[in-house]
Amino acid sequence: MNIIGRKIREIRMAQGLTQEQLAAACCLLGFDLSRSTLAKVESQNRQITDFEIRYFARALKVSEGDFFITSE
Repeated sequence: MNIIGRKIREIRMAQGLTQEQLAAACCLLGFDLSRSTLAKVESQNRQITDFEIRYFARALKVSEGDFFITSE
């Protein structure tokens, strides 16, 4: 389980990106990520490493810290 999967999904959707588009953006940065793996991350069924957080932040053009900000 991970704590930022929902936030990745929220940011991705706010940017109008599909899972396929985000996975492709990650691949262009050197992070080999499939759409199905991204789905597992977003549903919090797959753990995320620290370097993966960096790739997600770069692909989404946000700060790594943005994944830990909650709207509650």
